[in-house]
Amino acid sequence: MQSIPTIDISPLRDAEHPDRANVVKQIHEACTDIGFLSIVGTGVSQETVDDMRACVRAIFAVPEDRKWDQAITRENYRGFIPFGFFSPNDGSGTADKYEGYKLHQEVAATDPVVTDCALYGPNRWPAEVPKARDRVLAYWSQLDDVALLLLGALAEALDLPPRTFQDAFVTPMTNMTLLHYPPQAPDQPGFGIHPHKDTDALTIIAPDPVGGLEVQTRDGGWITPDCPPGGFVVNIGDMLELWSGGRLVSTPHRVVNHSGKERYSFPYFAVPRHDVVVAPLLAPLPGFDRPSVHCGHWSAETWRTNWPDEKANKDTPELGTLHS
Repeated sequence: MQSIPTIDISPLRDAEHPDRANVVKQIHEACTDIGFLSIVGTGVSQETVDDMRACVRAIFAVPEDRKWDQAITRENYRGFIPFGFFSPNDGSGTADKYEGYKLHQEVAATDPVVTDCALYGPNRWPAEVPKARDRVLAYWSQLDDVALLLLGALAEALDLPPRTFQDAFVTPMTNMTLLHYPPQAPDQPGFGIHPHKDTDALTIIAPDPVGGLEVQTRDGGWITPDCPPGGFVVNIGDMLELWSGGRLVSTPHRVVNHSGKERYSFPYFAVPRHDVVVAPLLAPLPGFDRPSVHCGHWSAETWRTNWPDEKANKDTPELGTLHS
């Protein structure tokens, strides 16, 4: 049975730390085995996480009619995602049991990058939660630092130049989804979020105390990350799997909320700059055959194909699938 290790990443901040090489090795082993790890020593305080969780709760406490007024649209994929709005792209038609709030990299409307890629721009912030913008962006900034540390360690572990991955995250397309999962009855079909692989490079999440995140092992079983208080769960996404030629593993996972309690989470999805083309930087492992991906095009296709009446086509990248 595969397991998800807990790793103290604090030595990554000191190039001379005696445990640094061992930490890089541990991260590499987790990411090439199950593709998930729990991390501590991030420098992100428990108070910061608690404040963020309280902010997320307040956002979902906004009156329902105001949520619909601030809902995502085809033209602006920012704002509320109503409960049961999206169904899995597997044709099952069973809506995932969550409501969300979508946020993209915060960029001024006047920034030149907005003309290069329409997915950049200012976010929509709920007026009913006046501290939301500052609180979320402060948390986001700290996770940017954690992501860059991990990306540097992975480049080192793969014997790539130190900033190979980090340089792709200047003006990135990193995004967050705030999520609320109401309790799900044990006999209720479907999932909070159906089994899927993340389409980003790297995901970081502060696990909700009520649980519900499950990770698929290679034998088809499901396990729960054992993440200590103050820690974060990290997983490899399809982009790093592609960059590494299949060495780093993007693993299916799902959410099932049978706790009887409300569950809140706020995953951070690290995505490179819009003009980055992700292709294997090392010779692909036997049997690993994926086309290169243009990040801006991939992101646009991800949001487009979320709408039930939109279908993938020959130009839609093969990411987020459950095949290896």
